[in-house]
Amino acid sequence: MSNIIHGFDPFFTPDSELLILGSFPSVKSRQVQFYYGNRQNRFWKMLFGFFGEEVREGTEEKKEFLAGRHVALWDIVAACEIDGSSDATIRRWQTADLARVLSVAPVRRILLNGRAAYDLFCERYAGLGVPYARMPSTSPANPRYDERAWHAALAEVFPRVR
Repeated sequence: MSNIIHGFDPFFTPDSELLILGSFPSVKSRQVQFYYGNRQNRFWKMLFGFFGEEVREGTEEKKEFLAGRHVALWDIVAACEIDGSSDATIRRWQTADLARVLSVAPVRRILLNGRAAYDLFCERYAGLGVPYARMPSTSPANPRYDERAWHAALAEVFPRVR
């Protein structure tokens, strides 16, 4: 019996210049039906903070923010079996078809949120032709999280913000 769980559709606009890829939605994200739904995850605080804004809590407000800042979100794993939220338990995964975003939006850079996202991305897309970088995971489980690394990478895409 298969326990394949499907992730979310990508969030992007035809103006998205940056694609941030996570690994797979956490249990809390799946409950709220949008990316980085765990309030303990540092993602939204980091991203809103980079742009000098207070975090907006609602999904629609987050979507408006992302669209206005030309940021796309998705996960490298489109579907998989997973125990809870642990990337280490991802198995029987299906990789996301990045052409769904890259054929529409002028993405200039891809940031991969954590080691699992980076490793899975590299298995299929290492020669993609769009610059990409592994970022420290924003997960509350990551003791080596470094917001400065994220802000430096974001400043490469959005230099006028800093």
